[in-house]
Amino acid sequence: MADVTIYTTPTCVYCKAAKEFFRENNIEYEEKDVAKDEQARDAMVEKSGQLGVPVIDVRGSIVVGFDEKKLLELLRIK
Repeated sequence: MADVTIYTTPTCVYCKAAKEFFRENNIEYEEKDVAKDEQARDAMVEKSGQLGVPVIDVRGSIVVGFDEKKLLELLRIK
């Protein structure tokens, strides 16, 4: 199971940027499309209190939006 879950929608530019960041840094992630998956949407809102995407769960720490600095810190990437 991946340490990172990203809640996305197909048209989200910041979601695409976050996924590219994960690929560039060889970070495995699980993607949940909240436009299609109602349970994932509900889980995202419960975790973050937000309807906006991306919402990124890194081992239980929630990042709303694509905050590269925070992700680097949480993933301990130098």
